[in-house]
Amino acid sequence: MSSCCTPDGSCHSGSTGEAAADGAKAVYAVTGMTCSHCESAVTKAVSGVEGVLSVDVDVKTGRVTVVAEQGPDDALIAKAVDDAGYELTGRAA
Repeated sequence: MSSCCTPDGSCHSGSTGEAAADGAKAVYAVTGMTCSHCESAVTKAVSGVEGVLSVDVDVKTGRVTVVAEQGPDDALIAKAVDDAGYELTGRAA
């Protein structure tokens, strides 16, 4: 079991829900993700963006939910996703 997984097998980004409640949320569409490695890579990349409180990656839907202190900076999030080898195509509806 990887270090990001809980004993029940569910995964998380390591951020607490408490901290995430204090920020602003945005949901992005990301292409190129196919597996748990992709999930981990995107989570790690986006979590490294200054001000990001939590990241939730859903590989099946291609959605990445980001909560940040002052609201996610679309350009910084896109750069982090792109640098990880994936493509942020915009905010999800």
